[in-house]
Amino acid sequence: MSDPVAVSRKLVAVFAADVEGYSRLMGADEVGTLKGLTERRAILDRLIGQHRGRIANTAGDSVLAEFGSAVEAVQCAVDAQIALAEANAGLAPDRRISFRIGIHIGDVMVRAGDLFGDGVNVAARLQSIAKPGGVCISGTTYDQVRKVLPMTFVDLGVQQVKNIHQPIRAYWVSAPSEPQAADPALAAEADALPPLPDKPSIAVLPFQNMSGDAEQEYFADGMVDEIITALSRFKSLFVVARNSSFTFKGRSVDIKEVGHTLGVRYVLEGSVRKASGRVRIIGQLIDAVAGTHLWADRFERDLVDVFALQDEIAGAVVSAIEPKLLQTEIANATRRRTESLTAYDLYLRALQQFNATSREGIAEALRLTKRALELEPRFDAAAAMAGICHMQRVLFGYAVDPQFERNEAVRLSRLALSMDDGDAEWLADAALISAFMVGDCESAIEMADRAVALNPNLFLAWHCRGWSYRIAGNPGEALRSFERAARMSPVDTRLHLTFAAMGSSLIELRRFDEAILAAKRARRQSPSYSASYRCLASAFAHLGRNAEAREAAERVMETDPTFTISGWIARGGQENSKVQIEGLRKAGLPE
Repeated sequence: MSDPVAVSRKLVAVFAADVEGYSRLMGADEVGTLKGLTERRAILDRLIGQHRGRIANTAGDSVLAEFGSAVEAVQCAVDAQIALAEANAGLAPDRRISFRIGIHIGDVMVRAGDLFGDGVNVAARLQSIAKPGGVCISGTTYDQVRKVLPMTFVDLGVQQVKNIHQPIRAYWVSAPSEPQAADPALAAEADALPPLPDKPSIAVLPFQNMSGDAEQEYFADGMVDEIITALSRFKSLFVVARNSSFTFKGRSVDIKEVGHTLGVRYVLEGSVRKASGRVRIIGQLIDAVAGTHLWADRFERDLVDVFALQDEIAGAVVSAIEPKLLQTEIANATRRRTESLTAYDLYLRALQQFNATSREGIAEALRLTKRALELEPRFDAAAAMAGICHMQRVLFGYAVDPQFERNEAVRLSRLALSMDDGDAEWLADAALISAFMVGDCESAIEMADRAVALNPNLFLAWHCRGWSYRIAGNPGEALRSFERAARMSPVDTRLHLTFAAMGSSLIELRRFDEAILAAKRARRQSPSYSASYRCLASAFAHLGRNAEAREAAERVMETDPTFTISGWIARGGQENSKVQIEGLRKAGLPE
């Protein structure tokens, strides 16, 4: 007689199915739901048996089965959803009993016939990602079935799901065509669902009016309008239009369903409360595919000028979530398998390397952007980044052939603008290259001012405007732009560049103590960034703090071993850094 507590292990295709909205259905009609569930379980059980599967665990509305073949498991799941859709035909949408199915190949523990372990947990998480009436499979399952089954697979990217340490690559599955007997309403709905765009995609839902005053509804709606408009200025984002987002107004929604319906990965929701001359906005950003919270914050202001307040809070919300979206997309890209890379994946990986501003990071960013341009020669974002990489190799002393790098920076910048001369990011990049590589400060300022006008919420626009004015010899205006950039994106990974630039501007204004504080902030964020130590060496020397100036000068040479003052000037853009250069000489750095 077998031991009922004995545990064995085996590798199987785990099939997890669960009814969508089961509690709601039972609350509305217990008898009818139980009868419908029994009928559908008979269909599911029959098909599992026909495809040589074994039902292991069942509880309420859920079914867990194992298959020796991934092909049989996926074919069974698709056949089951077609048969279940037929059973739902003719029923009102709120009476349909629809299953979600997830499949994963994994190692499981078996005890008394029941399945346990990570393989089961992953299948269950995939089931939760699936659409009602849909099938979601893991990347390992996809690898086994993609060349065998004549089905459509939609790549959902890498998913970070609850209580699973390693991220999971997921795919939606559908049959190549739906049978005539299937519910036409469901088929039309499935066909109409838009795919996820190949860049960060977001919908902003109507904010809830928490003021207890229906008359204040206009303010909450206006707040969302401002946020959508501000987000729409970022060409790197796909933003769903207001009319689509507002179809969910006044409804209790499932965020995953919002994402499915609108074809977006991220959803921003929030609330507005006005009382006693104050307004409080609470916002939260959700990954609609994984169902996880990425960010939440509260903004509170005095209610003085309503429209100015809407602009201010919209800017604050956008400045907080845009870097978070980008960081999440970069993290997703770095987890994707190499063979599945697209031009956009290469661009995201390049961005991660680019932000490090190290010799190796810039070289790798340049390699990745060039690969992206080989795949997509008209990829403006990759062209713009490649241009900035060439510029930085000159400015940071990494260039073997500085003139070639200068020419490439200008060429790639013009290529990006030729594809879209109204993009704030490409204008900002072009302004920087014009100022540093060409020395045309008038053109740089004109482009930087246009970039800020096009997207006043863009960190890069303010940062590049600051440098355009700084190189033109106006450190006061430059400082105001750098301070605005720092306020725009307080958690940006590139802030060490801005803080060091602030330090440089403050030195030219002879505000040496403040320059030291700014340079130390840059150093804390990026200890290997040489510009921080140049600022410190110069400012300390001007203040007569010679020991600290010499220590900072030593760090300049450690981070930039070939540094000379004349070489730094020759790299470009330092003609109006007379006070800083004077301080570098006092600190003892080589001429």
